Amino acid sequence: MSKLKIYKRLMVFGCMVLLLGSCKKYLDINQNPNAALQPPIAGLLANVTNTAAINVFRIADWTSYYTQYLASPSAGASTDTYEDVDASSAWNNYYNIMTDLYDMKMQGRENGLNAYIGVSDVLMALHINMASNVWGNIPYSEAFIGVDNIHPVYDDQKALYDTCLKLLNDGMAALNQPDADGELDASSDFIHAGDVAAWIKTAHALKARMLNQVSKTSSYNADAVLAELAQAYTSNEDDAQITAFDGFNPWAQEAHNNASLLLDGWLSANFVNAMNGTTYGLFDPRLPLITDTTRYGDYRGTVNGAGAIGNNTVHNECYLTVGKWYSSDQSPLEIITFAECKFIEAEAKFRKGDKAGAYAAYLAGITANMNKIGVSGGDITSYITNPIVAVGEAGITLKLIFKEKYAALFLSPVTWDDMRRTDYDYKDFSLPVGAALNTFIRRMNYPSTEISTNGSNIPTVQLSDHLWWDQ
Repeated sequence: MSKLKIYKRLMVFGCMVLLLGSCKKYLDINQNPNAALQPPIAGLLANVTNTAAINVFRIADWTSYYTQYLASPSAGASTDTYEDVDASSAWNNYYNIMTDLYDMKMQGRENGLNAYIGVSDVLMALHINMASNVWGNIPYSEAFIGVDNIHPVYDDQKALYDTCLKLLNDGMAALNQPDADGELDASSDFIHAGDVAAWIKTAHALKARMLNQVSKTSSYNADAVLAELAQAYTSNEDDAQITAFDGFNPWAQEAHNNASLLLDGWLSANFVNAMNGTTYGLFDPRLPLITDTTRYGDYRGTVNGAGAIGNNTVHNECYLTVGKWYSSDQSPLEIITFAECKFIEAEAKFRKGDKAGAYAAYLAGITANMNKIGVSGGDITSYITNPIVAVGEAGITLKLIFKEKYAALFLSPVTWDDMRRTDYDYKDFSLPVGAALNTFIRRMNYPSTEISTNGSNIPTVQLSDHLWWDQ
């Protein structure tokens, strides 16, 4: 069962103290010890904007094994082999923040703060969509209506999708109110520093992602996707991300774990081979910015399910290392990016028959990502002019678009959506060694905490069951 208000009222102050050493001014509740405990709205904004990006990581830390970005160094690990795993922590963290988002929206309504209402709606849509894409049906309509309702019903996946679109529309409407500009406390907004216009762009970007997600259904509309992108990001500067952490970027923590021989964040052979020239015949200059060479002077990954070769304390295979772009202590933790938007554009234009536009957006997506993570201009030019990449508008295909999106969205949970949308049709992508299923995984099972407290409402599912948009 999700942690509801009775828990959040007790926990939110501790969370904010951890996240915000500078927000003691928000936490003075000693003036009236008999008053109801209500988190200050600026503190809620700080908590939800910081934790939204952390929650993307929490899902990606599972899905990156399903997309074979990562692999366990232990043979037969449950994360690699499609065994049932218990993601109670991620589930609880999602509902913790969704409860805060609900509270922030209610306070925004009570005080006429439209920008806070808008941000709440946008981030609520993000969380519902990500959670539903992992678990399918989840509680929402009854999840926040009172502390006594500890057995909320599960909302239908398609209804949740429609709810997310409405939340994004409502959020943009609130953010577009004349009085919304300037309302947000910039120091408490870890994503866009109080910039209402930036939040509106992010809402359009997330809506484009969602509209593109249904490419396997009859409701897919490429023009609708492109209309949202036209109002979304125009450069890497627009990206929704955080760079402030209570400690390290969590991917950096995995790199530090490796340095301490705790063995975390090992790179899959599938990903490494896609980047080192083995799979596609072209070395990707982003690879040295992601990991170090092995003791053999080359790049080698771990086969999912097989475990690492040899002594795990010897650098026989690649893993996340301290100081690289994704795993530096203060590296950005991304929610949605300009590069992703360009690949969404490339796909939508391809699907509507505009191959010239698709090809231009495909190259722009590669370039945007390479620029962001620090690839040199010369290496970018060499890569995008290589015949393997520079296929021209006549040669552009969906497979090429998804191949490059896979590289650019390293560690993003969105890639699992893409793989299910394309039925895992990526070159040389295969089931992990010792897979518990005879087909690719399509969803996660419900966590044990929910089974024990709300089991009567949980649908019966299999890990091979397709979600509503993945038919």
